[in-house]
Amino acid sequence: MTPLKQNDALGVANRGNPCESGLCTLCQADCAGRCEVWLSCLKGRELLYPRDFGGITAGAGNLRSQGVNYDTVRIMGSLYGACDAPPSAAKGDALFTEVDLTTTFGGETKTKCRLPFMAGALGSTFIAAKYWDAMAAGCAVCGVPIVIGENVVGVDRQSVMANGRIDKSPEMERRLASYLRYFDGYGAAIVQLNVEDARNGVAEYLARNYLDKVVVELKWGQGAKDIGGEIQVKDIEYADFLKARGYLVDPDCSKDEVREAYKAKSIDGFARHSRLGYTNLGSWEEVRENFLGAVKDLRALGFKRISLKTGAYGMEALALAIRLSSEAGLDLLTIDGAGGGTGMSPWDMMEHWGVPPLLLHSKAREYAALLAEDGNRVCDMSFAGGFAKSSSIFKGLALGAPYAKMICMGRAMMIPGFLGSNIEGVLKPANKAKVNGNWDALPSTVSRHGDAPESIFAAWHDVKSRVGADAMKEIPFGAVAMWGMLDKLGAGLQQLMAGQRKFALKALERSDIAAANRETARETGLSYITEIGDEKAREILKKKF
Repeated sequence: MTPLKQNDALGVANRGNPCESGLCTLCQADCAGRCEVWLSCLKGRELLYPRDFGGITAGAGNLRSQGVNYDTVRIMGSLYGACDAPPSAAKGDALFTEVDLTTTFGGETKTKCRLPFMAGALGSTFIAAKYWDAMAAGCAVCGVPIVIGENVVGVDRQSVMANGRIDKSPEMERRLASYLRYFDGYGAAIVQLNVEDARNGVAEYLARNYLDKVVVELKWGQGAKDIGGEIQVKDIEYADFLKARGYLVDPDCSKDEVREAYKAKSIDGFARHSRLGYTNLGSWEEVRENFLGAVKDLRALGFKRISLKTGAYGMEALALAIRLSSEAGLDLLTIDGAGGGTGMSPWDMMEHWGVPPLLLHSKAREYAALLAEDGNRVCDMSFAGGFAKSSSIFKGLALGAPYAKMICMGRAMMIPGFLGSNIEGVLKPANKAKVNGNWDALPSTVSRHGDAPESIFAAWHDVKSRVGADAMKEIPFGAVAMWGMLDKLGAGLQQLMAGQRKFALKALERSDIAAANRETARETGLSYITEIGDEKAREILKKKF
């Protein structure tokens, strides 16, 4: 069942075809609105409620019960009681705003986060580079982690190599500086390492320059694809540079016929691909030995916090990820279901490979419980793949409880960067090129809310209170947009948790959600919706008056 392109109750609409997350399948940086995520960047928690109060009534239109996906999971509610309650609950005065959304992840070294959200890996794609400053500043101000994805150093034309190893990377330095400038102890800068990064010595470079400032993340895959990272470049000189760096360039820019075709303009771009990992290994025992060795090498360099990102592979790879992350004492395991977001992945592959999020996350929780039954510590988890609403975030955290500590979002976390930068380019014309603004004037979807940042962004004064008036003169508008979006998601999550009388994330459990159909119950291990509490219900009815 395909989500509707518009939601009249909220006054939002998709420009393109919406996918399960509610985002358009193709999210454009110059979009003038107005999907739910886009508008929440401006209006924040106002988007939790139907529009035009006082002149309307509204009724739910998304009671989906067919298929097996996060939409066929229902959130339960509790009539009485309170778990991890604030003092006000004892007097019956508890408010939903008292729900504590702070969380931590990690083994010996804990990473604190103000919200259980993180921005997924934003790597060497040019759109990530263009809007990085806004997205990184926003995540830092909100106190949530952001991941610098694979190949950032390898594609940096200004980077300096010495003896085949990276010595300097201005792009990596810029990305870390953008986040660390606003970092106040909550969240983390996570730097991903894939096969090419390992060959280029990125880990050693980070150890020399940012040892105590970053989490390093090993990369197995993502929900969008089951091959290495890709980007597309337009000029042949850049393609030559990437080929010299050891990447696969397709079509091969070193061939005379390809260069002739480029000159004739029948070829106008080149895809850069990374190597495939573990092709020299033939058993899970060999993978285990290789992986534990890689972690040992990172520990020897001095890294205290290490994570793993895996994709929508089958059950054997999922079990390996959970087992090895726990065995190696990693701090976080991100599990990304198909077909996760992308900047450059083969489209047919995205639509047909891999395990969908609900099924993958259900098995992850099942396997984690098996590991815990034998007395093993289970690595903290982050679930990814199609999350963009408070309801799906609640479901993911409850489904993976008590092991899921974070929800990872990719494309949804980029929209504030796009929108804020476009607005900044109009209101501060001198910044337009710097922030990659796409508009020459504010579209009506924005100008209806105001003509200055203080009136356009509902979050402007909240951010000002956090960073101070002087910092607001330079802060990217995309960071303010990020606050608005995450504030809406956080408030929505608080409301859902309060409705279940859960006042801390650690109180969430699988019984807080239910399957809306028998197939979902069978595939996820969740109880069917009328079975939760049924035994207690019968006790109530049988009790003598």
